[in-house]
Amino acid sequence: MKNKTILLVEDNADDEALTLRALKKNNILNKVQVTRDGVEALDYLFGTGPYEGRDITDLPEVVLLDLKLPKLSGHEVLARIRENELTRLLPVVILTTSNHEEDRLKCYESGANSFVRKPVDFGQFTEAIRQLGVYWLVINEGPHLE
Repeated sequence: MKNKTILLVEDNADDEALTLRALKKNNILNKVQVTRDGVEALDYLFGTGPYEGRDITDLPEVVLLDLKLPKLSGHEVLARIRENELTRLLPVVILTTSNHEEDRLKCYESGANSFVRKPVDFGQFTEAIRQLGVYWLVINEGPHLE
């Protein structure tokens, strides 16, 4: 089985490091492609900008998407993912510090597959990442997008 890639869209270096550390601590050894703003995330997915020439049919297994991003918000990234035929079924998990009901509602209305609030405590965060990894990379049987 091909190693499934995780796309982590996260502008906060501390949250990026915590996520990568939590994945490693839970023996989730998948390749993690990190993009640090909304534009870079879309460039990666659609093979534009610095990712021109990338095989765009090689989609990640899951996108972990922060909402508060520079250049293009997570809401906008999600909308672009859902409006494109290639990526419209790509699993997107919102991983955010936001606890606003309007953010949660907007994400689900826009087609998010899951909304997870980042716990402040590292132990809880590690457990949340473990559960996300097990569900999206092992248990879930998504559509074959290639």
